Amino acid sequence: MSKRTVAVPADPERTLASLSAVPKQIARIASGHSVPELHRQPAPDAWSARDIVAHLRACAEVWGRSIIRMIDEDGPTIRYVSPRGWIRRTDFLTRDFRDSLRAFSAEREALVEKLGTLGRADWSRHATFTGTTAGRDATVLSYATRILEHEIGHLDQLRRTLGS
Repeated sequence: MSKRTVAVPADPERTLASLSAVPKQIARIASGHSVPELHRQPAPDAWSARDIVAHLRACAEVWGRSIIRMIDEDGPTIRYVSPRGWIRRTDFLTRDFRDSLRAFSAEREALVEKLGTLGRADWSRHATFTGTTAGRDATVLSYATRILEHEIGHLDQLRRTLGS
């Protein structure tokens, strides 16, 4: 996947709106494609549309849980969990594209609902992550922005995969 510079909103309201829009963007990109097209790998070792959404779903679960902990706990220390490791413990890669998109959308809706209850200062709630870069700190806003940056790159990958 090629890296591109992405303008990601730096304020909570725009971040929230952008996070909310990602499942709809995925649905638009996939619209009109058949199940075989959504499940087809475009090249050996390349991800299918199904693989991309399964990956996004794993990231949403893992990173979303971390955000919820930052909101619910005061300055937690969280052991980083790799979404790539997590996905191997699930059946996400074998699920139908549309089932995964529905689950991803529901997960995102719940996260956006929780984030929507935050006051401006709550976006600065933080956690320290272990098991990754030593003592890496993140805030709710920085982690939400990180999720969004990651997803935008995969939206481009999805467009290329489906020829959109």
